[in-house]
Amino acid sequence: MTDPSPASRPPAWRSARHALFIAILAVGLGGCADTASQRTPEEVRAQLRQLIPASVPDRAGWAADIQGALAALEIEPSPQNLCAVLAVTEQESTYTANPAVPGLGKIAIGEIEARAARYRIPAFVVRGALKLESPNGESWETRIARVRTEKELSDLFEEMIAKVPMGSRLLARANPVRTGGPMQVSIAFAEAHAQERSYPYAVDGSIRHEVFTRRGGMYFGIAHLLGYPAAYDKPLFRFADFNAGRYASRNAAFQNAVAVATGIPLDLDGDLVRYRKGKARGDASATERAVLTLADKLGMTPAQIRDGLEDSHLRRFEDSALYTGVFEIADRRSGKPLPRATLPRIRLHSPKITRKLTTEWFATRVNQRYTRCMAKAKKG
Repeated sequence: MTDPSPASRPPAWRSARHALFIAILAVGLGGCADTASQRTPEEVRAQLRQLIPASVPDRAGWAADIQGALAALEIEPSPQNLCAVLAVTEQESTYTANPAVPGLGKIAIGEIEARAARYRIPAFVVRGALKLESPNGESWETRIARVRTEKELSDLFEEMIAKVPMGSRLLARANPVRTGGPMQVSIAFAEAHAQERSYPYAVDGSIRHEVFTRRGGMYFGIAHLLGYPAAYDKPLFRFADFNAGRYASRNAAFQNAVAVATGIPLDLDGDLVRYRKGKARGDASATERAVLTLADKLGMTPAQIRDGLEDSHLRRFEDSALYTGVFEIADRRSGKPLPRATLPRIRLHSPKITRKLTTEWFATRVNQRYTRCMAKAKKG
């Protein structure tokens, strides 16, 4: 999105921009749909079966779960949204509800030890727990070394917590499985989403368990990908958000504007406020410190700047005085409107990642799959 900020244009332009934004929500990627009833569920499923690669087993089942999730979330089943979902699913799991992870057992043991250390659980205590005999006669360590999928590991870890002496105290916070399912959605996101919005299916044990099913993994993955309004002019930025967090692309562009307005270099990672356990920390981020140097030009107090930045995970941030004010300064200094979305520059870190990957790499790969899907959809 490269339009100048609303405050720098006349009211008529702002009205047109608002109409365009509403149109994006109704037709483009994401957003709730007043026109969802224009196509029947059978028609949506038929198109999905046509778009899903012929090599995928049970295309009808995949189509039913995707269509059902979109309907439950009230998201328009447009070709753009269907292809976005399919592109992410293919990238993350190649249409496997519970994908295997090479070397997962070894990765898991290392991650368990590392996470336990962060919570100051002595290494000898963890190693001792892993050496204990499990109900099937094998040690927990032996069973962990044999797991192939994240669901197997998650289930085994829950069993350990229940069976190992003091397991809930020693191991509960060290569970290494934090994503799962065909879209590799965050389990923490799924649990939070289920608290805010009723999950449409019967829960098999827990939301964590549901993430590892095809229907649950697709439901929460689609919610994460499309269940929020974003006025991006390219799907590429929403794909980056899926990897880096909602509005990361918009926020990275804001960081770029701050850097232009102040002359202070910033990492364009999309994180405007420091968080710990979901709550804003008291210390200022590099972005906040840079914005504070603009306080006089913005006519804002440090408290007002902090309040504005704490809305950076919401759509309304781009309508705030802070956002529009920073872009007005940056646009004047650059001599042209700066982009309102840019790919976050983030190196991906995970025990499962063995290559040098970035958010840009992820978004670009998904976008390539999306483009192929859209070409297929246009052919009908």
